[in-house]
Amino acid sequence: VQLQASGGGLAQSGGSLRLSCAALGFSLNDFRIGWFRQAPGKEREGVSCTSDSASRPHYADSVKGRFTISRDSAENTVYLQMDSLKPEDTAVYYCAAVRSRTYSGSYYLSSCFKVGYDVWGQGTQVTVSS
Repeated sequence: VQLQASGGGLAQSGGSLRLSCAALGFSLNDFRIGWFRQAPGKEREGVSCTSDSASRPHYADSVKGRFTISRDSAENTVYLQMDSLKPEDTAVYYCAAVRSRTYSGSYYLSSCFKVGYDVWGQGTQVTVSS
């Protein structure tokens, strides 16, 4: 089982990118999904997470109002739409999945940047120029 992250690239400040996280070998319907990022010289930080298609997702304060996480069950893919990009969004972005039965939905959304994950994607580079 693996996650395949894609969609990164170069964008100008104020621009947009959409990242994809495709699940290979398992159904994302059975998993809770988080997006993380790591900038050079900095620790990895949580960006957004989705418990399931019915629950309100969670966002880091730094991206709230600019990024949108969504699920497409038919495509078995989770997306991260990134709008109004800033140079400080430059980082390698990773998606991660944890089995839904591991944590309750409410606990997961309150702690999704700190819990353990079962599967990690390989990362996709996002670079925002000023």
